[in-house]
Amino acid sequence: AKFAAIMLCRFGGALSAFTHAPAMRKAQTGALVHRFSSLRMMSAAASSKKLQADKFLQSQGFGSRKFCKELIEGGLMSIGGQEVLDSKEKIEVQEGMEFAVGEEEWQYRTNVYVVLNKPAGYECSNKPSAHASIFELFPEQFQVRGVQSVGRLDQDTTGMLLLSDDGQFIHAMTSPKREKEKVYHVTVKHPVTPELVDSLSAGVELKDEPGTIVTPTAVKQLEETLVELSLTEGKYHQVKRMIAACGNRVEKLHRASIAGMVVPAAAPPPL
Repeated sequence: AKFAAIMLCRFGGALSAFTHAPAMRKAQTGALVHRFSSLRMMSAAASSKKLQADKFLQSQGFGSRKFCKELIEGGLMSIGGQEVLDSKEKIEVQEGMEFAVGEEEWQYRTNVYVVLNKPAGYECSNKPSAHASIFELFPEQFQVRGVQSVGRLDQDTTGMLLLSDDGQFIHAMTSPKREKEKVYHVTVKHPVTPELVDSLSAGVELKDEPGTIVTPTAVKQLEETLVELSLTEGKYHQVKRMIAACGNRVEKLHRASIAGMVVPAAAPPPL
């Protein structure tokens, strides 16, 4: 699909701040995929190397080496306008180099880094149990490349979600020892009171984990029923459980930032 080409060629490139997914089956959700410019330094900054043509395509998520060989020998791969017809041809690889498969233009990326402004109604799993998977919002090449969500959001939670196929990056962002701060905007059922803010700030004992105290790094009231909660932990349904333990209830939950990084301002809110 045309959208798949646009997606992969933009990662880490000096292109627009975000790209919309108009051709996607779930386009009506308003989900956006953005170039995450602050993560470009994490991509293998690429001294040149040589890859066999079929391995080159396989590394970019086009399928098995056998299938990639068939694409090449079928005249569907080109670099710089020149057809590549020999699947064993050695290609001088540079990060960001342009190539084409069929009529679609792509850029070579050693690793993929994405920030998704996640809409509600999607599970962060390849095998969802009751709702659609976030991976339905992406081209097939993502799953072939092994792209994973960096942590998870509940299906009814919206906001910032990172995805990558870089294992070291995923570990660095999710390891509890790294204490990466995540900021949530929490809409609650009953008005936010000074007592609620104080209780959260002091640390909350989770009802189903006696003796377990979770303490946010910051708590701030934003509106009558909206509170901002900053956490470095990532327990199951943690925000909802903390609010419930304080006698209130989460109506909406939105993740605003991860480790100081935010969704680009140009992005409309997810539905």
